[in-house]
Amino acid sequence: MTSTLSRPRTGRMIGGVCLAFAERFGWNVALVRLLTVLSLLIPGPQLIFYVVAWIVIPAEPDGSRAVRD
Repeated sequence: MTSTLSRPRTGRMIGGVCLAFAERFGWNVALVRLLTVLSLLIPGPQLIFYVVAWIVIPAEPDGSRAVRD
């Protein structure tokens, strides 16, 4: 579990939003991705929230992954 919310530069599928939340809260990234895809089947603003999170959550700085691991 990390202390800040940032989109990792490696391991992304699309924008790194699901991976960012999974790493931040210590959740399984596959489960977060599955729940995200399933939620898109329900009518609502989920896609808009994903895009906004993609824009708002900062990308991880270069080289920080090597230092953290």
